[in-house]
Amino acid sequence: MRPADPVAWPGEATSAASFSFDVDAESVVLAELPAAASRMSVMSHQAYGPLTGLPRLLRILERHRVRSTFFVPGYTAHRHPDAIRSIVDAGHEIAHHGYLHEPLIDVDPRTEAEILDRGLEALETVAGVRPTGYRAPMWELTYASPRLLADRGFLYDSSLMDADVPYELAVGDTEDAASIVEIPVHWGLDDWEQYCFLPGITGSGLIESPAKAVELWRAEFEALREDGGCFVLTSHPFLSGRPGRAAALEEFVEYVASLADVWLAPLGDIARHVRGLRLRPRHLPRP
Repeated sequence: MRPADPVAWPGEATSAASFSFDVDAESVVLAELPAAASRMSVMSHQAYGPLTGLPRLLRILERHRVRSTFFVPGYTAHRHPDAIRSIVDAGHEIAHHGYLHEPLIDVDPRTEAEILDRGLEALETVAGVRPTGYRAPMWELTYASPRLLADRGFLYDSSLMDADVPYELAVGDTEDAASIVEIPVHWGLDDWEQYCFLPGITGSGLIESPAKAVELWRAEFEALREDGGCFVLTSHPFLSGRPGRAAALEEFVEYVASLADVWLAPLGDIARHVRGLRLRPRHLPRP
């Protein structure tokens, strides 16, 4: 396995960045713990995302003229259709994030394909779009995922963690194999680890301050900027949509958007740029 090729960014940019959002809402809890459906307070915690956090985040992005990518489980689209349509109306990208935020660990390819198709149908019906981007729930791809995505016309995935820049991920083992663009992520660039606590479900009970969270993210951003990399932050409206957290995130967004040497774009635009570079596909064989 070779390192990912360096990426030449558009215009005067020497690095790239994207603020992405996973609109999990209730799905992320129900997938892991169906019995939580009876816990009204837990469900209200998750519903805060589409009902209150999402509108606040959309206002922030509009103020700074930033376009983003929103990864939406099909269940969220069915449960909160107006919220998801508001993302499209604001000019942002809708991408695929499972149906009920199903973990794919030990899931067979046929079941995974059914989940993909169910999510696609929901997003097409509710939002009127067929997404070209995908992010696996909990960032857990299977070795069958790249082929399933390519067969359905997906351009890119954003779930793996083995590079600092996007690359072409080969689908198959032959030299002329098809590929999808991979835009890497990392747990350190996710607000879940900083903010999420649900009693008996997730988190340690330690909820970090927004100042500490943004300090962590900014340190990684500056290092990637210096190295010509691609910074991808993953936030959740039910977490980062809270007022104090949103205010801190807005300051960070404003700063990144002010930098002439950083190309700030939705992930779909980044993927199309990388595809245009015609990089040699990279193989990630099974161990």
